[in-house]
Amino acid sequence: MGTVNVVNVAKKHQFSWYEKFYFWSIGKGLWITLKHFVKVAFFNKQVTIEYPDKKRQYSTRFRGMHSMKRDEQGRERCTACFCCMWICPANAIHIEAAEVPSERQHLHPEDKYAKKFEINLLRCIFCGLCEEACPKGAIYLDGTGEMAADNREDLFLTKERMMEKTGGPILGQRN
Repeated sequence: MGTVNVVNVAKKHQFSWYEKFYFWSIGKGLWITLKHFVKVAFFNKQVTIEYPDKKRQYSTRFRGMHSMKRDEQGRERCTACFCCMWICPANAIHIEAAEVPSERQHLHPEDKYAKKFEINLLRCIFCGLCEEACPKGAIYLDGTGEMAADNREDLFLTKERMMEKTGGPILGQRN
């Protein structure tokens, strides 16, 4: 049996003589603060956004808020299959299924529906896995909405808040 060479990959950083003093770190932090001050005071570059008056411009790659789609007849697409709930890495989705009563049969294409569908935006990481896992094309991350809220209750999306009137086709262009 031969010998094995062990390589220490996680080598501890050795500080140089000037990094051992706290004044170096404090000076670096003050330098960053001074740069921001000069940008705002002398070059009139705005650092913050005054939120209620001005809205933030989101990137074109921003997924958006969750929205639930209806099919072309106006029926709910969600059939409470729990695929989005199981795939969610943050456990942000909670679904309660129920049998469709006979008087509401015209609103649902299947025998069961999502009686309760909630998404906790405090836990959601906006990864889009719920959108990919849905076999019926019921949930999409394309909705418009404010990402800020005054209280925690506004950060829980219910089925009624996410529901739209009509949705586009499942494959192809989304509305």
